Formats: sequence, C-alpha cells, structure tokens
Amino acid sequence: MANGTPQKNNPPGPPPLRPGGPHQRGPVVKPKNFKGTLKRLWDYFGKEKKMLTIIFMFIIIDAVLVLLNPYLIGKAIDAMSVTKGGVNFSFLEVMIIVLISAYAASAVLNFLQGWLMAGVAQRIVRELRDSLFKKLQRLPVAFFDKRPHGELMSRLSNDVDNVSSTISQSTTQLMSGLIGIAGSLVMMLVLSPILTLASLITVPLVYLLTRSIAKRTSVLFKNQQVQLGKLNGQIEETISGIEVVKAFNHEEKVIEEFDEVNTKLREVGLKAQIWSGFLMPIMNVIGNLGFAVVAIVGGVLAVNDLITVGAIASFITYSRQFVRPLNDLANIFNILQSGVAGAERTFEVIDEQEEPDDPPHAVRLESPRGHVAFDHVSFGYRPDVPILKNVSFEVEAGTSIALVGPTGAGKTTVVNLLTRFYDVTAGSIRLDGRDIRDYTRDSLRRCFGFVLQDTYLFTGTIKENIKYGKPDATDEEIVTAARMAGADGFIRRLPRQYETLLSENGGNLSQGERQLLAITRVMLAKPSLLILDEATSSIDTRTELHIQKAMLALMENRTSFIIAHRLNTIRDADIIMVIDQGEVIEAGSHEQLMAKQGRYYQMFSSQFKNAETAS
Repeated sequence: MANGTPQKNNPPGPPPLRPGGPHQRGPVVKPKNFKGTLKRLWDYFGKEKKMLTIIFMFIIIDAVLVLLNPYLIGKAIDAMSVTKGGVNFSFLEVMIIVLISAYAASAVLNFLQGWLMAGVAQRIVRELRDSLFKKLQRLPVAFFDKRPHGELMSRLSNDVDNVSSTISQSTTQLMSGLIGIAGSLVMMLVLSPILTLASLITVPLVYLLTRSIAKRTSVLFKNQQVQLGKLNGQIEETISGIEVVKAFNHEEKVIEEFDEVNTKLREVGLKAQIWSGFLMPIMNVIGNLGFAVVAIVGGVLAVNDLITVGAIASFITYSRQFVRPLNDLANIFNILQSGVAGAERTFEVIDEQEEPDDPPHAVRLESPRGHVAFDHVSFGYRPDVPILKNVSFEVEAGTSIALVGPTGAGKTTVVNLLTRFYDVTAGSIRLDGRDIRDYTRDSLRRCFGFVLQDTYLFTGTIKENIKYGKPDATDEEIVTAARMAGADGFIRRLPRQYETLLSENGGNLSQGERQLLAITRVMLAKPSLLILDEATSSIDTRTELHIQKAMLALMENRTSFIIAHRLNTIRDADIIMVIDQGEVIEAGSHEQLMAKQGRYYQMFSSQFKNAETAS
C-alpha cells in the first residue's frame, strides 16, 4: 500500500486497555494448558534433532563417568583397609589416575553440553521470535486497536527471553537429571537393597513438596509476566506522549500510575520468588534427613559385617547423586513455570485469528479507475454500537470528495472500510463496479495513498523514509517528489540533506517537516486513489498554500477522499459530504451546500466567525 503514514488511525469504540488505568484485566489464572504448551515448545526442537542427539550422547557419557566415580572411590577406600592386609598402594594409584581422568573428561563434556545447548536455545528462540513478529504483521488492524502496544512489545521481548532462559537452563539439566536418578538408583540397588529402601523415604516428601509449591508458583509467575507487560505498556505510553504529559503538568500523575503498576509487579514478583525460594532450602533439609537415615542403617550393617565401609561411602555419594537431581528437577519445574507462562502468552498471540484469506475467486486489482460506491453500508466496531448506519453514496472516477462532520461521526470509518482495515457489517462497497471483497487485499491496498494527521517516520535516513512508498525509486524521482511537496527546501538545509539520519518517528524534525516527508512519500508512490486525513493540519498557512497546489496536481484524475475539520481547505472539492451520527445528512459542492444553508452552512459560518474573532 502506498501509505504516507503507516501508523493506523484508531477508530471510535471501546478504549484500549491502558496499563494502570481503569480497564485492567481481571484476575490471572494458572496456565490453561501446561502440557499442551510444553508440547508446542517441543515442536520447535524438531529442527535441532541432530544437535540434540549429539548433546544427549555427551550427557550419557558424562552420566556414566559420574556414576563410575563413587564406585571407584569406594574401592579406593576399601584398598586402604588395615584389617585386610594393609594399604594396596598400586591399586590405589590406579584408582587415583582413573578418578582424575574421569573428572577431567566430565568437565570437558559439561562445557561442550553448555556450549552446544546455548546455540540450540538461541536458534529455537530466534525462530519463535520470528514466528511472533511475522504473526503481528498478519494480524488485522482491529487487533492492535484493542491492545496496548507496550504489552505486545513485552510479549515479543520479555516473554520470549523467558522461554530462552528456560530452554538453555532446563533442557540439559532435565536430561542429565533423569539419567542420573535412574543410574544412581541402579547402583544403589547393586550395593545394598536395604540402604536403598532406607534412602527412598525422602522421595514422597520431595513429590508432595514440589506439587504443593508448583500450584502456587504457576499462578504467580503467570501473573508476574502479565504485570510486567502492563508496566512496559505504561512506560511506552508515557515516553511516546512525554510532550503531552509535560504540557498538562501530569508528571506527578503518571509517576503515581507507574508506581501503582510497579508496586503490583513488585508484590507478585516477591511472592513468586519467595515461594520458589522455599523449595531448595526445604529440599536440602529433606536430603540431609535421607543421609542421616542412610548413615544410621549403614552403620548397623557395617557392624554386622553386611557391608564394607567403602561401599557405604559409595552409597552415600550415590544417594547424594540421587537426591540432588530430584532437587534440581524441583527447581527446574519452577523455571518451567516461568518459561511456560511466557510461552503461553507468546502462543496466545500466534493463535490469534489473522485477516481471513482472500476468497478463491479474488482477483488482483490492476490499474483502477477509482469509481467508488457505498451501497447501504452499516458498520460498528462493537456489535452494540453502530458507527455507520445504512450509508449509500457514489463517487465517480477522478472525483475529489471531502468528508466533514463532528468528531466521532464516522469519517475515518469510511476510509477504514474502503481500505478493508475492517469489513462492513452490512451492505457492500464497490470499486470500479466490483465488491472490494472480491479483490485481493494486497492489490486493493496498494492502490491507495495515505497521508494522516499523525504521521509516522521510521528510524533511518530521509531518503529511506521517502522511498518507503516506492522502494525502487531513483534519486531523481525522490528529489522531484520532494520539490512537489515543498520538502526539498528544508531537506537541503540539513547537514547531510537526504542522507540525514532520523531518530524514532522523526523526533529530530518539527511536526510540519515530518508531515511534508509523509506527503512526499505519497507523491513519490503516485497511487491511484488518495486518502488525506487532515493532511495539512500541522503545516503553517504559507506552506499549506504551496502544498494545496501540489495536492491539486497530485489529485488530478485521481479519486481522492479528504477528511478535514478546517473547512476552508476543502472548498475546491468536487463533493462535500456531511456525516453526523453515522449518516450522510448533506452532500454537494461548496456553493450548493452554502446556498442550501443547512448543517454545512452552519459549520462553515461558525468557523469563519471564530476565525474573525480570533484575528
């Protein structure tokens, strides 16, 4: 779409949910589908099967070495038994060499696991972030109208980063922990079934503890992510509107609103960390209880010559290796709660309904003439609040039509429907005799050029921003368009001229200069139809006169929809249509409507009198 200002125009209707404001969401529930979300995350591992197989092999080899070490330590201790003929130094020397080699190999394998897993995690998260960002580009404008932008940014950054942390920290720990538990249990049974039974007394306690805490942390971590999204929304909203905040002396008010949201985040974050922090200390107590039981039972068995001291030492080490992964798994489960909460919020956006596909019979709109007809069109952003009511009108190709009326009357809604940012509730809109729903959206929107009141420029050079309307434009075409729009003069005065780098949304330019660049962008694109929504509202009167001449040249032989509150700017429009409360109440040329002395006459006279009074 040849769009001078890609930023959308918010429609009338329900206000977006504002973080910290009266429209906050209700109580947060635990993740709706923990297993389902984990399964969807696992699907992202599909492309990493080869690398995960290598990592799994390293984990198995490392687990074997870890399981071998306690057994060798026990044999070394038994080799130093004085009651069995003294110390066997040659055997002890071999055991020490083997142990050192095993520990060194285990360290290398651990490094390789972490290195390879970090790469896997980053590639998976990159794909997840790509999926989310691409999804945002395919969602309808209505989706963004109803959600705070900062909250969406939080899902793309904080929630995805949470998933990244979960993958990189938890995957290898989970695999090595499960193997360690199984291997340690086997070795414990080999050494002493009786001691194994004694040590397993802690397992039910670990299960009950983990389950009890997980119920609370799952809700708290999800709530923490939601509150973080609201905080980001509050920050984004305040920084974007900082000039308005300062102009109305609302610094203290926004600080209070920020403190309110920040306090809620602190409270839920504190609870989440406290409950998750309970886990490890209590797990250590349970682990120490198990070691005490093993020591007592092992001592009794040793006194009765049913087990050697070396075997007891090996068993205690194995029991540590059995309990420690249980502790790790409990901690991993806490990490998973946070990661799954982030993943679920990410998947919620990915699962949002996209703009419907073009119907099979849809055709591309090629070289439109610009004949537009509204046929009994009705529409509301909410079913219970109609905005347009049975609106019908026809615009011949090449005609300029001005839409005037009070704020909220439905003027912007007309162009939102024409470009299919929204689809009509009833009736139809035809372009060149065909329902616009029969055209592909892409080809329909490409034929429109937008210049909105709230312009938007991207970070980059002036040349890049102008070329946004026509990426393959030559430098000569760019300069010609800038001259037509009256932007070449101020651009030439800048230190780097067309290569001048703009900050976010052109913050280093005046509002009028930004508007001139937006108009230049449309002039370069030369669209078939124009939509001008208060296009010159931020430009001084002298520049406005120059722009109007350029606009007349641009609108020549093009169907143009002009939305304006300053009625003197649309006097030359072929048709002026007065909209009020969703209905067309008057239509005609300026002279015809003035002669009729109806609503338009009242509006024009009122503005003229106000202008005289102000002067």
